[in-house]
Amino acid sequence: MRVRDHPSALVLVEGTDLHHDLIGAALALQEIVVEGGLPAARGVGLDRFADPMPATAEADVYVLYRSSVVFDPAQQRALAGLVAGGKGLVVLHAGNLFDPEADRTAFELVGSRYLSHGEGDSEGRLTVEIVADHPVTRHMTDFAIDDEYYHLDCLPGSDVLAVQDGRPAVYVRAHGAGRVCYLTLGHDARAWGNPWFRQLVRQAALWAAGVSEGDVETWSTRWPLGNGRTIGGGR
Repeated sequence: MRVRDHPSALVLVEGTDLHHDLIGAALALQEIVVEGGLPAARGVGLDRFADPMPATAEADVYVLYRSSVVFDPAQQRALAGLVAGGKGLVVLHAGNLFDPEADRTAFELVGSRYLSHGEGDSEGRLTVEIVADHPVTRHMTDFAIDDEYYHLDCLPGSDVLAVQDGRPAVYVRAHGAGRVCYLTLGHDARAWGNPWFRQLVRQAALWAAGVSEGDVETWSTRWPLGNGRTIGGGR
């Protein structure tokens, strides 16, 4: 049985830590989501979707950080079914390393797949431009971040909220009764500590969990941006 009425989150990591610090990501993302007001557990692996334990079944939003090119079809179908039934899903960075055929269910759920790092250096100082007013990006302005650049193959049906060099960096989409948000951002600790990144993840998790816009504003704007500033320009 469900143990709380308050929305909650589950942060999940999966794959190899050869290119991404999965343990660091799990700890950082759990902290960020809790900052937004959502109780959050964390776990490793995606088998839990096919046979959900209470912590999986009761969570209102899954925050997913994958670093793997293997995604079992049964896990894909189970996750897609949970989201279609009303769960929220926030996918970060390498979470969309999909094969367009073998991972078609996940591709259609998340709405994009990684193609390349683009031309030039794969990592560096990036400028993210906010292009839409939405609960995920509200109170935010354009910002700089040290991160890894991703060029995506995107399916139709998503609303782009932020871009980097004119290409999607943050978008949202519906999947059945559920809400999905994907961010290209979040390669390592340099990104996880960026206050604007943290704000995006907080608001994405709250929105995907179905928290009302008024509560998103109340819960997600308490955290400082540095130099005495807070979200919305207050001091």
